Amino acid sequence: MESTESYPEELTNRSPEPSDDESAEKPTHVRFLVSNAAAGSVIGKGGSTITEFQAKSGARIQLSRNQEFFPGTTDRIIMISGSTKEVVNGLELILDKLHSELHAEEGSDVEPRRRLRLVVPNSSCGGIIGKGGATIKSFIEESKAGIKISPLDNTFYGLSDRLVTLSGTFEEQMRAIDLILAKLTEDDHYSQNVHSPFSYAAGYNSANYAHNGSGGRYQNHQKRLVPR
Repeated sequence: MESTESYPEELTNRSPEPSDDESAEKPTHVRFLVSNAAAGSVIGKGGSTITEFQAKSGARIQLSRNQEFFPGTTDRIIMISGSTKEVVNGLELILDKLHSELHAEEGSDVEPRRRLRLVVPNSSCGGIIGKGGATIKSFIEESKAGIKISPLDNTFYGLSDRLVTLSGTFEEQMRAIDLILAKLTEDDHYSQNVHSPFSYAAGYNSANYAHNGSGGRYQNHQKRLVPR
């Protein structure tokens, strides 16, 4: 699977930037769920929107194929990878577009609280929760967003990911993402996951990542997720 060349440039971010220059440049990634319609909006006509977002952010943005969903949902998966700063910038561009489109459709003057579901390995969720729930409580207080971590779904054999649901306005979600991503990036095991395949069995709804949502299958070490 070939990577797409991108051209980083500075963005005017409404979300907080990582304060440490070294942490801002540390490679990381984030995965989250979107509806099939939202995925089409992110891709754009002929891939124009996703290409623009990659060029502006410097991040690589990949989507699971059409009709290839996260197990137990009807949502596709977007993965954004790059430096911490690039990933935050790419995510901000995508969420800003999706929030703006939904806001325009609803025609309300008040920005509603929306839901965003991040896909996080079970092994990395402990860092977000913290001892006695201290870390997640501090993230909720600081971001003003709702943050809930789903239990590990044992319905699908081999599934090792959990969903972290963020609820709030665009600004609140971005603050929560900045805090969560900084914590996840401290975890060396999490950072290594960007190099691992995230494939689910074709017999269910496989999620094979590819640029512009065109699809691309990993041939080796696939996780087989089959409903019990």
